[in-house]
This record gives sequence, C-alpha cells and structure tokens, in this order.
Amino acid sequence: MKSSFFYTLCIFSLLCCKTKSTEEQSSSTKQPFLWENATVYFMLTDRFNNGDKSNDYVHPTDKAPAALRGYMGGDVKGITQKINDGYFDSLGVNAIWMTPLFENIIGSVDEGTGRSYGFHGYWIRDWTAYDARIGNANDIKEMVKTAHDHGIRVVFDVIANHTGPVTETDSKWPDEWVRTGPKCVYKNFNSTVTCTLVDNLPDIKTESQDEVELPTFLIEKWKKEGRYEQEIKELEEFFAVTKYKKTPTNYIIKWLVDLIKEFGIDGFRVDTAKHTEAEVWKVLFEEAKKAFALWKKEHPEEKLDDNEFYMVGEVYNYYIGNGRTYDFGDRKVDFFDNGFQSLINFDFKYDANKKGYDSLFTKYDSLLNNQLKGKTVLNYISSHDDGGPFDKERKRSIESATKLLLTQGGAQIYYGDETARTLTAEASGDAVLRSFMNWDEINSPEQKAILGHWRKLGQFRKRHNAIGAGVHKKITDSPYTFYRKYNSTHMKASQHIEDKVVIALDVPKGEQNISTAGIFKNGDKVTDFYSGKNYVVQNNAVKVKSESGVVLLEMQ
Repeated sequence: MKSSFFYTLCIFSLLCCKTKSTEEQSSSTKQPFLWENATVYFMLTDRFNNGDKSNDYVHPTDKAPAALRGYMGGDVKGITQKINDGYFDSLGVNAIWMTPLFENIIGSVDEGTGRSYGFHGYWIRDWTAYDARIGNANDIKEMVKTAHDHGIRVVFDVIANHTGPVTETDSKWPDEWVRTGPKCVYKNFNSTVTCTLVDNLPDIKTESQDEVELPTFLIEKWKKEGRYEQEIKELEEFFAVTKYKKTPTNYIIKWLVDLIKEFGIDGFRVDTAKHTEAEVWKVLFEEAKKAFALWKKEHPEEKLDDNEFYMVGEVYNYYIGNGRTYDFGDRKVDFFDNGFQSLINFDFKYDANKKGYDSLFTKYDSLLNNQLKGKTVLNYISSHDDGGPFDKERKRSIESATKLLLTQGGAQIYYGDETARTLTAEASGDAVLRSFMNWDEINSPEQKAILGHWRKLGQFRKRHNAIGAGVHKKITDSPYTFYRKYNSTHMKASQHIEDKVVIALDVPKGEQNISTAGIFKNGDKVTDFYSGKNYVVQNNAVKVKSESGVVLLEMQ
C-alpha cells in the first residue's frame, strides 16, 4: 500500500513548475567540493545507457548467456550522453563511478548459475587496454572531459586482487603471477588474503617480492596490436624512476596510475580491498597522488580544484561502527592509514532500517566527528553485489532518499535507486540486481514523484557541505527538526567556509512552526528549498505550510 506521503509527492510534482527554479531559490554562496559531502552515482556501464549501437556485442549462438549475464549494450558514450542531458546535474550528483573499463575476458564461463560474460568489468584480461564492447580511449577522454565541464568528478573502479577467469580463449596468467587455490574461508588474515575468492578466479600474488617476467600471451598481444615497444618503454621508465622491483603488484600499480596520466580522473574505487595486503594500497595511493598532482600542473585549465586524489575502498563488511579498523580475526588493519580517505559502509542499510531518524543521524555525527575525524565513509542502500539491500522490493524509495542523502558522510546512489529500478529481476545470483536502467518508466506518475524527491534532496545536499560534513544537532522531536553546521574547523578546502541549514522531516499538513533554534537569527530571510517558498525568521521560528512533509531551510 502506498503511503499518503507518496500521493502528496505526486501532487507536488505536478505543481512544482509554479515554484522558483533551483537557481532562483537562494543566493547561498557556492560551496567548494568536499569528498566528505560527495554524492556519487555508481553505474554498471553496460547496464546504464546505450549511446553507441555500433559496439554492441553479439554473443555466440552456441554460448548464449543466462538471464542478465551477458552484454546489453550500455557504454561510455551512453554515460556522456546522460551527462550532457543534465541527468546527473538534476540529481545533485558531483561524482560518478562506473564499473571497470579495462579489457575483460573474451570468452565466458558457466558459474553454476548459468553462462556468464564479463559485462560487469571485473574479469580483467589486459590492464593496458579498454574493452571495445564498452568504449575506446577517445570515448573515455570525452566522457571525463564532459563530466569535468559539468563540475562532476570521475572515479574509476580498479582491481589488483585477481585476473579474469580462464576460458578456452583467455589464458591463465603465469604461476609466478597468480595462484588458483586455496579458496578463501575467512577464518583469519591469510585465509582472506592469500586465497582465491571463487573457483577459476586466479588470485594475484600481491604479497610476492619476486621479480617476474611479463606473460607471454600479453607480449604477443601487444605485438599484434603494434604497441609492444611503447608498453615496454613505459614500463622501463616507471621502474627506473620509482626503483620498485618488477613484482606482480608493481606492474599493476603502474597500469592503474596510467589511468590518471591519460585521463585526469579524480579518484579510484578499489575493488576487493580487504583481499589484498593494505600496504599495496598505500603504495598505489602515493603513486596516484603524484600522478594527479602532475596532471593538474600540466593541465591547469582543466583541473577542478586543489583536492588530492581520492581513494575509497571496498573492504567487504566494513561497518562504520568499527571505527578505523577491520578485524580479520587474528589481526586488525587500519585501511584509512593505507591510502584510503573513505571506505564503503556496509552498516548503513542496517542503521537506516531503524525507526525514525535520530539514532541514525546521531550515530554518524558521533563517529565521523570523533574516531573517523578527517576521514569519511560512503553510504549506500543498494549495490551490484549486495543481495540484501535496504528496501529490496522498492516500497520505501522516498524514505531511502531521505535517509541516504541527509545522513553524514558520502552518499552512493546505485543506478536506478532514484527511479525504483527493480532489484528482483528474473535471474539468479547477483544478476537480479543488474537489470538495465529503467529509462522507459521514469515518466510514470509514481517514478516522477520518486525522482522529484531524490532530485530536491540531492540538489540541496550539493549546495550545503553542512549536510555530509558538518555537525548534527536535534532541535525538536515533532516534527523531527535538526540543524547541520559546518565551518573551517571541519574543512580541508583552502578557503574558509561557514554553512548552516535547518531541516524538518515528517512535517504534518497545515501551518506549523519550525524552530530554527538560533541557527538563523530573528529577521533573517530564509528559503525552503523543497517548496521554493520564502520566509522571515520570527521568534526563532518560521511558520510554514508544507505539502511534502519536508522542509529544507537555507539563507536567502
């Protein structure tokens, strides 16, 4: 059963054209970008938008993929198209993260859940080439530049833990590079790190300090493609400058850092981070930071700001409540001290399920301003490999947006969260989470109302660093009202910032007094960003008449 709040939003979505535009609603000073307040849109590139039908992959007829386990046509040009359309701008998104763009295995594997192809990007065959089924280097350059022109940072998904599976057309990397057993059993550090995640997913020997030769198949491939001499030249220069040994890890670090040198990307999302020695990521970050600084120096007209290179890690089952460390059982590791400014927070979906807002907001306020001060987390409600997401049936999309976008820390929108894309597709395993983006549904009244709510909150969040990076304080219980304040003592940007907002949720219909608790002074002119209505603070409150149940107050 849909709530009355949903119907209110439907009405609001039809009336919103009568309110002021986003640009007209407030004269708030533009906030500098902070990763602590980032709204990151994450998409499976192949499942987001098909911008170039000429690179659509035709699967062999005798090896057809199982449901949602083959290529479906999404590509880099499709991302660029949606940037140009203003889709991300309308959501308040200021960073995008897409699945790996490296060349994946050519063949396919039968995983027991059906025949699967590397459409998701995590089965890498060659770290020095891009997957033609997704896009080429020119497509990627155009996408990154277009994003930057819109003030949107670009985060690439990177892997150093494993290669792609072995198939009849894809060779195994040499034994000096990879292990094919034992499988991880997660009893301690070694049984989590020096092991394979699943069968037929060779694990890179990231602990090895032995120098290795390049795989024969890779050399032959480079020669066939006419780039062997250039690749070897670059490798020799890298090892000569860094003085690193030619270990498997250091080759891959070189290839990952090349992404920054070539495209000027802003960050890495590191896959399977806990399955690799944390020291590896520290080296990657140091090399990435140097490459990013050099790129900015060489491209002063293209840099967005003076932020350092960003790294967020997927330390599977890291919970914000654990503070700075992840416990392997026999040792604890501080990944924040090994190159990561942020970790993906697997706690959020549980915290968001608790009734109300106060326990959620106060928990994150306490942790991010104490144990995790100077670092942050990336919260999410659903993802490509979490079979137990918040609101799997998509019955609480409004609540999902409110809690995700108003909680402190970074916010990760998984493609289709904002449009209630199904998470229960007819498929098996993780494929149920990976249907194609539901562009054909977003103009229905229900989806328009949901998307409108996500857009309002996303735009407001983008305008105010106080939301993700500030301090939180409850003002009243009913309606639930709180403020967020942010100032220079919390910031990393080079300029002084002061930002403050007052937010009220579950506001009843009819006239209501919303306390501003001295955050806004008597006589201050404020705007409710959600409705576009202007008010003057009197007796430390504003009298509102909300149709949506949400009030977002900012200075005019």
